Amino acid sequence: MSFLVDSVIMFTSQVLFFGFGWLFFMRQLFKDYEVRQYVVQVVFSVTFAFSCTMFELIIFEILGVLSSTSRYFHWKLNLYVILLVLIFVVPFYIGYFVVSNIRLLQRQRLLFSCVVWFTFMYFFWKLGDPFPILSPKHGILSIEQLISRVGVIGVTLMALLSGFGAVNCPYTYMSYFLRNVTDSDILALERRLLQTMDMIVSKKKRIAMTRRQMYQRGEEQNKQTGFWGMIKSVTSSPSGSENLFVIQQEVDALEELSRQLFLETVDLQATKERIEYSKTFQGKYFNFLGYFFSIYCVWKIFMATINIVFDRVGKNDPVTRGIEITVNYLGIQFDVKFWSQHISFILVGIIIVTSIRGLLITLTKFFYAISSSKSSNVIVLVLAQIMGMYFVSSVLLMRMSMPLEYRTIVTEVLGELQFNFYHRWFDVIFLVSALSSILFLYLAHKQAPEKHMTL
Repeated sequence: MSFLVDSVIMFTSQVLFFGFGWLFFMRQLFKDYEVRQYVVQVVFSVTFAFSCTMFELIIFEILGVLSSTSRYFHWKLNLYVILLVLIFVVPFYIGYFVVSNIRLLQRQRLLFSCVVWFTFMYFFWKLGDPFPILSPKHGILSIEQLISRVGVIGVTLMALLSGFGAVNCPYTYMSYFLRNVTDSDILALERRLLQTMDMIVSKKKRIAMTRRQMYQRGEEQNKQTGFWGMIKSVTSSPSGSENLFVIQQEVDALEELSRQLFLETVDLQATKERIEYSKTFQGKYFNFLGYFFSIYCVWKIFMATINIVFDRVGKNDPVTRGIEITVNYLGIQFDVKFWSQHISFILVGIIIVTSIRGLLITLTKFFYAISSSKSSNVIVLVLAQIMGMYFVSSVLLMRMSMPLEYRTIVTEVLGELQFNFYHRWFDVIFLVSALSSILFLYLAHKQAPEKHMTL
């Protein structure tokens, strides 16, 4: 009876997650497009629902909600479904819609879709060869074979996003990195943009006038018949066409300049708004957060370097370790186990909420940046693939943030994976991403004033 009640609770939560994914798809991703393929919407919502269910089960582990047998069953069921979607369903439909957009392959779209899927499976399977991610005793069809490869891709993605976010967040929030922009700078740039637009209009008028003159000259030559008319039409030089080519090249160069000037004007306007916003109370609050995240970024890079150099992976979760150090330092009586459970629950909850929110915001921006009416279905499926792998990898890494007694079922479900490898791999990719982001933002920040002065 208790198992039935637990199953009803899990099914209800999955329906709610599915509905939220459906609304997010309709209200955010596809609000500017017509939904023509409902299978894409269903696949995206199912991926989102089962990804969120994994986080829900982590919270249930800490709180002790549901019986242990029910949690184990739903962990297994959830993992099998999400792996089925990520490895079989989504790649197949990505290949299907890619092939459908190619006219030459539309008649045999099912055949070529299978070819694309088998190609994906080959590279997906070969991905596990260079990495020590499995115990040698696992069979070729075991669940560990699938989770380990999904984990490598997802952890790499998480580390790249985390490294860039740890550097970009303080750079975005701190007023220290803002350029000094005045109204005269913006007016001067806008004046130059208007002058460029006037030059483009005048040169296009010259092109139109030249074409009109060439058309009239051609009509006059058509009226001259006979042998001498043919000789004159052959020997006359097409000077008008040469002028048109030169003027058109000048127009193309000016249009490219106008685009750069427009983007620079928008950038200056945004910078000026950020300067004004930084003077408000909320702006000062975010400026303070920027300094906090700067310290966090330096600490995270330092710890990642230490972990890589000394091949170190923590055994205890950060909360329990932090409380033990504090209690031992202050010498006070404190129930470490009791409070670590509650603080871990709050910390894991914050990590879950921020992970889901941050990923959805990133997916939305990415979709708007590159989508079109033809490619929107493929892009949504790619985002669903990224989202599922990201959340499965989050569970792999979040396991270390849970107290030891709550990791048991999670470890049993995920199998005998080389968990230490994933943490070391995360540190390596995070360090590379963070240092690359620092270099990129430094060059971009240094180049921005020089670009503003030359334009």
